[in-house]
Amino acid sequence: MSQVFKDGKDTIIFATKEDHQTPSKVELSPPEPSPGLIFPDGSINWNCPCLGGMATGPCGVEFRESFTCFHYSKEDPKGMECREKFTAMWDCMDQYPEVYKDGLKDDEDIKNPEEPTGETDNNQQVEVQSKEKNS
Repeated sequence: MSQVFKDGKDTIIFATKEDHQTPSKVELSPPEPSPGLIFPDGSINWNCPCLGGMATGPCGVEFRESFTCFHYSKEDPKGMECREKFTAMWDCMDQYPEVYKDGLKDDEDIKNPEEPTGETDNNQQVEVQSKEKNS
């Protein structure tokens, strides 16, 4: 038979082998659905893990302003009126390369697509090795 102890706000249960031989009769309520990026009322969920901490980093204010502008934009194409806010966000991110280095790497690849990065993929290495063996 199991033993139950109360320790302040905690309840400690020591279950026996016999307790585990019968299926549990505990019914859990279904988990609440995650709200995602946009709440049902249309507002932005700044705590959404999908934002990766961008809303709270050193450029969090700039990120929130630019994202809010884009989200509520009525312009065509969407967000055209937000260019200044996005520029301010990128200028801020440039000041913190140690924090935003992953995003900056992708940005650099876009700016200079022809420049070699020094990285090769496995297919290129295999082709080079095959050519060397055939020579």
